[in-house]
Amino acid sequence: MLKYKYREIALVWKINNISGEVKQLNGEFNSKHFSLEKVSDGVYAALAKAGGGALANAGFVDLGDQVIVFDTFNTQQASQDLRNAADMITNKNITFVINSHWHGDHIRGNQTFKDINIISSETTLSMIKEFHPLRIRKQKDDIQGLTNYIESLKNQLDKSSDLELQNQISFLCELKLSLSNLELVLPSQTFIDELSIQGTKRNAKIFTLGGGHSYCDAMLYISDSKAIFMGDLLFVNCHLTFFEETNPEKWLEILQKVKNLEIEAVIPGHGSIGTKEDITKNINYIRSLMSLVLGKNENNKTEIPDLYKDWTSPEIYHQNIKRLEESLTT
Repeated sequence: MLKYKYREIALVWKINNISGEVKQLNGEFNSKHFSLEKVSDGVYAALAKAGGGALANAGFVDLGDQVIVFDTFNTQQASQDLRNAADMITNKNITFVINSHWHGDHIRGNQTFKDINIISSETTLSMIKEFHPLRIRKQKDDIQGLTNYIESLKNQLDKSSDLELQNQISFLCELKLSLSNLELVLPSQTFIDELSIQGTKRNAKIFTLGGGHSYCDAMLYISDSKAIFMGDLLFVNCHLTFFEETNPEKWLEILQKVKNLEIEAVIPGHGSIGTKEDITKNINYIRSLMSLVLGKNENNKTEIPDLYKDWTSPEIYHQNIKRLEESLTT
């Protein structure tokens, strides 16, 4: 039961609760939760580290007179590092925070930014309000269960030196650390289709084309920099994650539209910084799985195609097939 309860959050990936853990080392900023990469002038991606408290990617954009943070990670330890990094690098106050969608690894760090205007789509706000209060309450009420599960994993680790298991334990320790004072902070402003923000150096557009990965997925497009933060609409060199709410046809439609934008750098929800080629790979991945499921060829479902064998989180591949079977064949 414990394994099932925490399996979902552990699939995707010590305790040191030091506020302001981002440090400047040889001109670079370092956090145990994420690596910080400069995408272009004023645009920074915060890429989640395995075993840290981030779990998903985030980032920030300096528009000149305004600063936007995109997504807030899975724990407040990681989001505090993100805020410190944005403060130090831009030397400006953060103006807006964007929640790309309602999943926990993109919004549970909101409390670090509760003094700032947090923006999401109306649908995302609705989903956060509907699902997260109960989820967080149950996790807070079962910290002992999480502790027992971590101990069981540590016992397994004593018999092996499996790196993935080490990362899983480290992440779950970060999750446990966050629960004692975790506060659900809701977006304070919503938009329906898009919201434009004009800066003195560059402009940004927050927009959604509806739901593909989740009920509603928002992106942040900086046309001047030819860069786009795509949230979980894009995965780079790791298996996409399908949920019951995922709409694969709509997801394909969104990716095709984003490909038509003038972009050179794409920041995914999971994985490294990519290009338009990675959008094409995601399109082909979704089409491949849909074709596999609709073709009803059981022999082809057991082996991961060679194109995706080197992608991280391979266990998600068969999980995706099962979810597509449930959604496309019923």
